[in-house]
Amino acid sequence: MSWFKRQSKGITTPTNEKKDTPTGLWKKTPAGHIVHIKELRNNCYVSPNDGYHFTIGSKEYFEILFDDNHFEELDANMESGDPLGFVDNKPYTKRIKESQAKTGLKDAVRSAHGKMNGLDIVVACMDFDFIGGSMGSVVGEKIARAIDFALAHRYPLLIISRSGGARMMEAGFSLMQMAKTSAKLALLSEAKVPYISLMTDPTTGGVSASFAMLGDFNIAEPNALIGFAGPRVIRETIGKDLPKDFQTAEFLLEHGFLDFIVDRRRLKEKLTLLLKMLK
Repeated sequence: MSWFKRQSKGITTPTNEKKDTPTGLWKKTPAGHIVHIKELRNNCYVSPNDGYHFTIGSKEYFEILFDDNHFEELDANMESGDPLGFVDNKPYTKRIKESQAKTGLKDAVRSAHGKMNGLDIVVACMDFDFIGGSMGSVVGEKIARAIDFALAHRYPLLIISRSGGARMMEAGFSLMQMAKTSAKLALLSEAKVPYISLMTDPTTGGVSASFAMLGDFNIAEPNALIGFAGPRVIRETIGKDLPKDFQTAEFLLEHGFLDFIVDRRRLKEKLTLLLKMLK
């Protein structure tokens, strides 16, 4: 006879008394390390076990960079129109509304100014969760206005890029943002106002072909994917295998396209030191 015998069958705990583990409390790195979300927040969303940089958005970067998370957002309510009446498997206007409801964002970039270790700075940060961080008219206009604000007040500018490239639903209007932002940055350069470009994973397409690569200092997070076209497209176009680690931040640093790679946990410290050197 078994030493254990169930006296009553089935689960007797009422459903409303069950205690489930809340979702989203743990994150797993590609190497398999499990990290509690609270520990990640305290570590700038970098795994303490293997240094893996989890992808984050403007909310988290503003918390990391601005003193006491105090800042004034610029052009906060700007939203995309639908200049082409674009429809694929759903209308562009519907896609915008769905993305806004899902993310709580107006579009794929937020810009703000505030203090970073006591230094004035303007930050524009892209959000990949909003239609892949794609660059449409609003993204280009908000970045252009952030540049204007930095120029008018002579505040250094930091743009944090994370994007799949130009927004196809706006076609030529999207591509025009490459020229507009590049021209604005030329004015910033003439005025000798510092511009730092931080590229995160991924920074691709028209964003990498315009403002992301035009910094006085081009920097990146570890292992970020940075390039124009994807590796598969390039491989099929040239018909050759690509070098190891092609289009990673480390590959670009080795070949002279980046000034340095910065661990997110030291980002605020390194930026502060850099801006003090430029004064």
